[in-house]
Amino acid sequence: MNDTAAATRLGDRIRVPRTRARIGVARRDITPPVGIRAKNWGPADWERSEGAHRPFELTALAVIGADERPRVLLAVDGTWWRRVADEQGVRGAILDGLGLEPDQLMLSLSHTHAGAVLCAADAHLPGGELIPGYLEALSAAGVAAGREALDGARPGLIEWTTGTCTLAAERELDLDGRALVGYNPQGTADDTVTIGRISVDGRVRATLVNYACHPTTLAWQSREVSPDYVGAMREIVEAATGEPCLFVQGASGELAPREQYTGDVTVADRHGRSLGHAVLAALDALPLPGEELTLDGVVESGAPLAIWAGRPVDGGDGARGVVAAVELPLRDLPTLDQLAEEWKDIDPRSRDERLGRARNLRDGYIDGPTVQHPVWAWRWGDAVIVGHPGEAYSRLQTTLRERFPAAPIVVMNLTNGPGFVYLPTREAYDRGAYQAWQTPLAAGALELLEAHAVTLVASLLDD
Repeated sequence: MNDTAAATRLGDRIRVPRTRARIGVARRDITPPVGIRAKNWGPADWERSEGAHRPFELTALAVIGADERPRVLLAVDGTWWRRVADEQGVRGAILDGLGLEPDQLMLSLSHTHAGAVLCAADAHLPGGELIPGYLEALSAAGVAAGREALDGARPGLIEWTTGTCTLAAERELDLDGRALVGYNPQGTADDTVTIGRISVDGRVRATLVNYACHPTTLAWQSREVSPDYVGAMREIVEAATGEPCLFVQGASGELAPREQYTGDVTVADRHGRSLGHAVLAALDALPLPGEELTLDGVVESGAPLAIWAGRPVDGGDGARGVVAAVELPLRDLPTLDQLAEEWKDIDPRSRDERLGRARNLRDGYIDGPTVQHPVWAWRWGDAVIVGHPGEAYSRLQTTLRERFPAAPIVVMNLTNGPGFVYLPTREAYDRGAYQAWQTPLAAGALELLEAHAVTLVASLLDD
């Protein structure tokens, strides 16, 4: 008799990690206006959007746990913050509007590369005149959705599971001695999808999806704003559940679809369907809300049959949150004039895009030989939510899962700010990857972030 069979007893259950709390969900449409600045790629020879492929959504998830301290997660279809001032302006207005402290709100961007430029300093450029008003609209949508979610919070459950999806691939390709950003057939990618099924009164009310894959399907050829693959994923899941689906971007610094950099929206939709079906497959493997499969008994047939049936369970009541910064080292940074000289022979549009990003990354984040990189961590019952503003490589999330295998861990890049920078592995620095020469952080920063996150998660679970 094997050890597993010897350990099994009548009444044993298949554990479903859960969050038990008062829960509310609300949504607002945040589709950017036609004509807004949407130039996110150096090769683009256009600057204003000419339409929208799919709607952009802002979805609020309010969770009020056993500590009675509300926490609000805002899942936002958006590109990335280019300046600290813009992120602080939007998040600050939402905090004020909801009466929350900074540790009670995480605003997580999906990181679509086909969205509006979120930089008020570009107001003088074509389409930029619409950016300040759009940022105000984002703030208003965050306040409205957050307030509705908080006011509508009712006793409910988030039940956690995982699935797998092969959409994401490693995008670190070496070609003729040059480090490129594109699909590497020899690479491996984290394929884990972390999913939260949100239910109230025994009925599914929403689905939370956490997956690590750059939304870079659509590039400079497409003149429509788009949530990229997230839009079709959401459509698939919501058609099956009848309720909102929230997407939060994982630790995807080196991960992206194999097929990308296109103007064909059908490719983005195909990518989204692959993720959406992976989510549904995992959801369909769960028992009914509030139940766990329990070994009920044995029925004698042609063979003795073990009967597993769903039975109600309790648990998942813990709640706590923390925000704490980790000190990260900087590499020797060239001046902007030195960068301009280094890039003088590349396409002028691409050079200007690179210089603009370098300038914005430094402003409001770098003040001394090191930087303070903030990390938010919440315990929701059995699960932990970790968010930070940078673009960490997937090692951050795989390490946390390996360190805490019993706890669902949601890891979110591009959440709050400041610190909109890449955190690559040491190997990426060694090979001269784009993410390594673009970031102001020195090699080893990812490992320091990783150790800091492990400490935060351990303290929350120990409590």
